[in-house]
Amino acid sequence: MEHLIALLIEHGVGLVLLVTLAARLGAPVPASPFLVVVGALTVGGQISLPGAFIASMLANILGDGAWFLAGRSYGYRVLKLLCRISLSPDSCVRQSEAFITRWGGASLIAAKFLPGISVVAPPMAGALGMSNRAFLAFESLAAAIWTLLFLGLGVGFSGQIQQILELLTGMGKVALVAIAVLLLVFAAQRYLRRRMFLRDVAMKRISVAELRDLMAQDPAPLVIDVRSAAGREIDPRSIPGALAVELDQVQRRAAEWPAGREIVLYCNCPNDASAARAAGLLARQGLTRVRPLAGGLDAWAEAGHPLERSEVAAGRVTMTPDPTS
Repeated sequence: MEHLIALLIEHGVGLVLLVTLAARLGAPVPASPFLVVVGALTVGGQISLPGAFIASMLANILGDGAWFLAGRSYGYRVLKLLCRISLSPDSCVRQSEAFITRWGGASLIAAKFLPGISVVAPPMAGALGMSNRAFLAFESLAAAIWTLLFLGLGVGFSGQIQQILELLTGMGKVALVAIAVLLLVFAAQRYLRRRMFLRDVAMKRISVAELRDLMAQDPAPLVIDVRSAAGREIDPRSIPGALAVELDQVQRRAAEWPAGREIVLYCNCPNDASAARAAGLLARQGLTRVRPLAGGLDAWAEAGHPLERSEVAAGRVTMTPDPTS
């Protein structure tokens, strides 16, 4: 443990850059507590406070900037990738949509302190068309607030943190084992949350081929697009004839739909999460012939089936044929 603390003191600024950048890129590393410890070590001059601040700022802007540009270029494909590799629940995309569409650029500041949203917010901002200048301004302000807060906590409680470091140094290998156990508990807790979420959305799906066959019959199934308005703005494609009903409106609208009719719900989210949630809500309302579409909108498009374009304006969604389909 003594060697690790010596390494931290010797390469403090560089480690701040590496740890913070890893966290901003999505790695499950505790960057905030690390920055608190660094802040405590700056009090005695063991680590440069200005250097740590600049390193953290640079790491935040580089990491979030990379995701912002990826979101602008690739839209939902990047967001889905983030939720697949993240230990956070797959609802992160939907939560980030609501958060950013409501608060705009200011959401990048609050997102720094919200697990599950912090990494998804920058690519979501890019996908929703935020300008480079606006992103850089809000990101710089957010990075400064986040950095100053945790460095400031370290400076304010430097005496207590120094005592803890001295205690850990005296414990030697036992301290290393304790830290390793804490990190494993952190990762396991996030993993269990994800497994519980996947269990909640586990249900029988309908395949694209089955839906295509049903749509040729009379009566055709009721197809519902449960994506948010922001989601449809990012990806304006839609299955022909689909009814746009956001997830939080599904339960309220359930009384409008006949219990005996086949209902298919879709999104373009990881694990069909929103569609599965909506199907569960409808099932609890007594609509038993309800299934989410396996693979969602992407699977339908990849199968080469026709698409429409949804035009989102002033809260209204209209459908026109998609010339690219």
